[in-house]
Amino acid sequence: MRQLIATAFVSLDGVMEGPGGEPGYRNSGWTQTSVDFDPAAYELKGREQDEAAAMMLGRRSYEAFSAVWPSMTDEFPQYNSMPKFVVSTTLSEDDLVTGWGETRILRGVDDIAELKKGEGGPISIHGSGELVRSLTDAGMVDRFHLLVFPVLLGRGARLFSDADKAAQRLRLIEHESYGNGVQKQIFDYVGSA
Repeated sequence: MRQLIATAFVSLDGVMEGPGGEPGYRNSGWTQTSVDFDPAAYELKGREQDEAAAMMLGRRSYEAFSAVWPSMTDEFPQYNSMPKFVVSTTLSEDDLVTGWGETRILRGVDDIAELKKGEGGPISIHGSGELVRSLTDAGMVDRFHLLVFPVLLGRGARLFSDADKAAQRLRLIEHESYGNGVQKQIFDYVGSA
């Protein structure tokens, strides 16, 4: 069974929106402006490229990443060449970019459940807040790779939903704190209580 790994930059109060400078969000770019740069805090990002066998994105994240990442050959060489799965009810094959590796459109949770049953290595989910919230609520995310920033942002898209559901237990399997206050937290999904 394939493993789904959700990876995110998240504020201490759970916001994941606008970490990289996206226009229109009050605190856009907070991952660059809220702390001093410490390359050690981003070691996880390089490791994720080496460990992932495929990447999964929601439609909005796919459209944002596919416009930039294919030209960033030095920063994301493995991601650029690995297979991609885009979860969307509206995209068509004609909407997919060329030259960014094999890309397959999945239409929903049932398609993702089938994909997880298949052969292959871990699938890394980047950004894609709506997708991560849906899959987390369904108990389908196997692991969370979080870089938690020491900043409170208030309003913004949250990593986790506020749906009324049974408690979902996680086990901390790796953690580290860095000099700039960022914390790496890696959790495995254990199950519903």
